[in-house]
Amino acid sequence: MKVLVTGASRGIGRAIAEKFLACGHEVVGLDLLPAPFSDKNYTHCICDVTGELPDIRNVEILVNNAGVQNSGRDIAVNLEGTIRATEKYGVHPPVKSIVFIASASASTGAEFPEYAASKGGLLAYMKNVALRVAAWGATANSISPGGVRTELNRRVMDDPALWEQIMEETPLKKWATAEEIAEWTYFVAAVNRSMTAQDIIVDNGESARAKFIW
Repeated sequence: MKVLVTGASRGIGRAIAEKFLACGHEVVGLDLLPAPFSDKNYTHCICDVTGELPDIRNVEILVNNAGVQNSGRDIAVNLEGTIRATEKYGVHPPVKSIVFIASASASTGAEFPEYAASKGGLLAYMKNVALRVAAWGATANSISPGGVRTELNRRVMDDPALWEQIMEETPLKKWATAEEIAEWTYFVAAVNRSMTAQDIIVDNGESARAKFIW
């Protein structure tokens, strides 16, 4: 199938692109940064999801991953940019699946204010999209990671004191890898046929944390 991944040059987006390529799909990546690798089945387009979007036809799976954090543009990129990309590439046949990479903070609010708001907006928009694409038998869902081991999180990963505090609030005492989020994304997008309008939180139990004092 033809797969479009936004924010494909690094981190979770790159891992998702690599997963779909490894499974034999044709992948198109959108990003402000150059292509992350060379593959005969991979095409890379350098662009900003808030600007002019390239003409890419016959997208069957759309993975909305492009995003920023605490940038002053979180709403414009994470929410408005994702809406623009989805309406252009996803909300019409022959789309079969749309996956939004949201965040556990969309449900907990435990993040930078605009970031949490932008991801919370994605969940509402995802449900709206699911209702519309169901007419063609397509699904729309979101994956909401908690902490993920990527370069963007290096600041806290490399600070022993901060990392200890984070692990204290994480029942499974670890963070997910980008490759693990890619596995979840692949299942929801390419294997799943009956789940739609749902958000899956992958946060090692962080959002379930409750301190009980007796």
